[in-house]
Amino acid sequence: MTEHEVGERRKNGGLSDEQVDAIRGAILRSIYEDIGRSIVKKVLWALGAVLFALLAWAGYHGYTPPLK
Repeated sequence: MTEHEVGERRKNGGLSDEQVDAIRGAILRSIYEDIGRSIVKKVLWALGAVLFALLAWAGYHGYTPPLK
């Protein structure tokens, strides 16, 4: 194998353009899914904290019946 052939093979890793595009697409989908999951988790935590605060406030001010 000549030095040029080795360089060309190393350059694209022996993968076709279609394979490289498929790999790139899979990686981007995974990244976007992780980001989306993280955002949803943070929003749900914030909503839970707000709900807890509202219930605590309502209980303190007598808007909810006492627990037995």
